Amino acid sequence: MNGQAQKVRILQVEDSPLDAELVLSELDMDGLEYEVRLVEDEAAFTQALDEFHPDIILSDLSMPVFSGERALEVLRERSSDIPFIFVSATLGEEAAIEALRNGATDYILKQNTVRLASAVRRALREAEEQRARARAELELIRAQRFESLALLAGGLSHDLRNLLQPLLLAGDTLQDYADDPRLARLGALVRDCGRRGLEMVSSMLSFARGARRAEQVRLGALLDALKLLMQGSVPRTVQMDVDVFDPEISIEGNHTELQQCLLNLCLNALQAMPDGGQLRVETAQINLPEDFFVEGEQPAAGRYLRLSVIDSGVGMSQDVLQRLFEPFFTTKETGTGLGLLSCKRIIASHGGVMRVRSKPGEGTQFHLYLPLAEGDDSIAETMRTETGLLGEAERVLVVVEEAMQLSLLVDTLDAYGYQAGASQSGTAALQWIEAHGIPDLVVLDADMNLFTGVRTLAALLERGYKRSVLLLARPESPPNLDELPTLEHLYVLDKPVQARALLRTVREALDASEGKVV
Repeated sequence: MNGQAQKVRILQVEDSPLDAELVLSELDMDGLEYEVRLVEDEAAFTQALDEFHPDIILSDLSMPVFSGERALEVLRERSSDIPFIFVSATLGEEAAIEALRNGATDYILKQNTVRLASAVRRALREAEEQRARARAELELIRAQRFESLALLAGGLSHDLRNLLQPLLLAGDTLQDYADDPRLARLGALVRDCGRRGLEMVSSMLSFARGARRAEQVRLGALLDALKLLMQGSVPRTVQMDVDVFDPEISIEGNHTELQQCLLNLCLNALQAMPDGGQLRVETAQINLPEDFFVEGEQPAAGRYLRLSVIDSGVGMSQDVLQRLFEPFFTTKETGTGLGLLSCKRIIASHGGVMRVRSKPGEGTQFHLYLPLAEGDDSIAETMRTETGLLGEAERVLVVVEEAMQLSLLVDTLDAYGYQAGASQSGTAALQWIEAHGIPDLVVLDADMNLFTGVRTLAALLERGYKRSVLLLARPESPPNLDELPTLEHLYVLDKPVQARALLRTVREALDASEGKVV
């Protein structure tokens, strides 16, 4: 503790008021600012520890009803790091050494108190340094735990993605059986379960890393995850509706942060409707003019995604609205006053703004505006038709180690009119090429173990392959292509792969390399 910044709290264990005054006079001469409490028995000592919270203890050794040794013992039984200095006239050399062994910080003889002030300052400084080291060690332990968690999450993420891959591909394949409604419904269920699992894996990995990761956040996935999280929280007296104008539209941001923001607003809305009501989450694409922005915001006219959380609850007064984003301001008995401020910062970090509309008795509307890149239309608007996804008997070599994934990928391509070859390793792929010639397209898993995807690609290029390449990779671990020559048509598809995304990218890659000489 810094004695210059605030008064030092001194607990003095002494039965002689005169000796106590003489001890304190040394501190007065040194200019130390302090407040003191004087005790002379064990009951008063323990009470002072609980109520006075001393920074340092100055204790005589021997007193009629109490002793310095007992005071030190009581203090150390509490595992306290408070400095303890003996100030006594009867402390011999052996007793002093024993006192230090028992946990005393220092000892001063009453006959020679000239170094008392410096001893007190040094003891306070060392105690603060010790507490700082303890805090640093705790932070280090926490950091190591989070690092271990991140490593574990990374490993689990890789394994879970491999498990989810068949669900996504099989679900899309089953949906193709439109003439059998039961199979189509089963396909939709399997695919949606796979997507939800993938979103949970991504959220877990993002949380464990503790870092903000920019990604393409799909509106449908974001609100599906929100509905899943809200399922157990919405009471029967509240009707919750979610309106998604285009589930395929996407923005650049962080899925976990935006999910946290929407969840916070929805839970606040439920608390504002104790007697029930209606909760709506609405979405829209709008154009904002420059005059929409207020002082303190960066004017940026253009296309925005608007996310609205609307409730029919008790509403808020004008006084509450004016203080809504103040740190620690809350109208809840157990609230922290940081939830809405956190939401505002999340939206601001995405380049967006928030607006609030509310009146007592008329409910509350929170509108979140997130920028959309100009000319970046939704996937739904640009998706090719089913006919456009069909192949024309082009030869596609698929190189994936995991047998189930390889089988599903090959079956999907075969079903859409491609001649798909299968290889479970880089060496097998080279043997396939020796036997069948150069394919029209190579689809490579970037995460193969023995003969990696990058090494396989390098070997293909050495053998004269010049067409497009499609790499299947984890988004958090993109392949390192620094040692390879520049590839004119290289496509990277995030794993786990979805059938429609695979077919669109395959078609795009083949069209890009059409007419090139191999």
